[in-house]
Amino acid sequence: MNKKRITEVVKKNKILVSDGAWGTFLHKKGLKSGECPEKWCIDRPDDVLNIAKSYIEAGSDMIETNSFGGSSFKLTHYGLADSVSKLNEAAAKISSRAAGKDKWVIASIGPSGKMTAMGDVTEEEFYNAFKEQAIALKKGGADAVCIETMSAIDEASMAIKAVKENTDLEIIATFTFEAGSDGKYYTMMGVTPTEAAKAAIDSGADIIGTNCGNGFKQMIAIVKEMRAVDNEIPILVHANAGLPHNVDGVDVFPETPEMMAALVPEIVKVGVNIIGGCCGTTPAHIRAIREAVDKL
Repeated sequence: MNKKRITEVVKKNKILVSDGAWGTFLHKKGLKSGECPEKWCIDRPDDVLNIAKSYIEAGSDMIETNSFGGSSFKLTHYGLADSVSKLNEAAAKISSRAAGKDKWVIASIGPSGKMTAMGDVTEEEFYNAFKEQAIALKKGGADAVCIETMSAIDEASMAIKAVKENTDLEIIATFTFEAGSDGKYYTMMGVTPTEAAKAAIDSGADIIGTNCGNGFKQMIAIVKEMRAVDNEIPILVHANAGLPHNVDGVDVFPETPEMMAALVPEIVKVGVNIIGGCCGTTPAHIRAIREAVDKL
C-alpha cells in the first residue's frame, strides 16, 4: 500500500513533525572537518542509519537523507563527481530503512555553492546536476525532496524544475534568511521571504518554507510574510536551536528542547504545517516538539 502524499495529509489540518540536524550529529559521531559527509552512506552506513532511526524514534513523521551536499558541484571537491548516483541512492535507501512503511523520506538537496551572477555556472548546469541527484534519490526510495538552504531564486527554481520534470516526488523548497539592518529578512542574495515564496510556488513547489539561520522566534516573522503570499500551500520550518554563540571556537546553540517546544503553539498559529529542526537540534528537541504538537 502506497503512503499518502504529505500535502494530502496536511490538507486535513494535521500538523506534522520533521527531523532535526544531520551535520552536527555526524560530527558527534566522528565526521572530521574536510571529510565528505555523503561518503559515509557507503563507508559508514550503520552510523547514518542510526541518525535516521534516532529521529524516527523521537517522533518524526518524516526523515531527511545524508545527501545535502550530494550534487556533482559539491562532490567534485572530494573527487567524487562520478559517484553522485551511487551516494544519493545509498542515502535514500538508508533513510527508507529507518522510515519503514508509514513515515516519509524527504531527501535533502542543498545549494551548489555556485552563482550564475558570478558567471561560474549556468542555469542548464544547475538543472542537469539537480536532475542527476533527484533521479538517484527517487531510485533509492525517497517520497519527496527537500530543496533546502537556498538563497538564490534561479538556483532554487532550476532545482525544483529538475525534480518536477524527472520524478514524481513531492517538492519542498526552503530558503535561509538573515535579519537586515532594517529589521527585515533577506537571503544572502537579497531575496525576501515574499519573493522566495512566490518564486518557489511559480516553479512548482508543493511545500515552501524556511530553514537554518534562525530559531523559532525569528522564523515567526518570516513565516508570516510567506503565508501572506499563499494562504493554502503547506509551510515547513526547520529552525535552529536558537542563534549560535561561539565558545572557544565552537558554535553553541542555546535553546533547549523545552524552549523550542514552548514556541510550537505560536509557530503553528502563524501558519506552519510541518515543524522540525536544523543546526543544533537533536532527537531530544524533536521529541519535545512532538509532544508539543500532540498537545495542540
